[in-house]
Amino acid sequence: MSAFVDTNVLVRHLTADPPDMAERATAFLAAATELYLADVIVAETIYVLESFYEAPRGRIATVIRSLLLMPSVVTVDAALLLRAIEIYEFDRLDFAEAYLVACAESTGVGRVASFDRAIDPITTVERLEL
Repeated sequence: MSAFVDTNVLVRHLTADPPDMAERATAFLAAATELYLADVIVAETIYVLESFYEAPRGRIATVIRSLLLMPSVVTVDAALLLRAIEIYEFDRLDFAEAYLVACAESTGVGRVASFDRAIDPITTVERLEL
């Protein structure tokens, strides 16, 4: 079966909360042969795990990597998402900023226009001061 997967399915699977929905979500993920995972769903899943479940950043990075590496998961650019997760985990940026940095790197643009100084320590891109 092919389908786009929503945040709530991923969160139920990853948190086992609530148990009845988690069981159905896990069974669906195990049975699916082609799951399309949109970048915005990755971002929303990270947000929910951080804000509602207060999951540690390292654990979030691990579970998102495991989702991206599932044979049935299809993304537009898995390498981009994996790089964004790496920046999120090790450079400690919010996922949105980590994703922007990964986009700037992968496209060769190399610059991010932002007021967020948290990007400054990243040496692979330049933050444009506005």
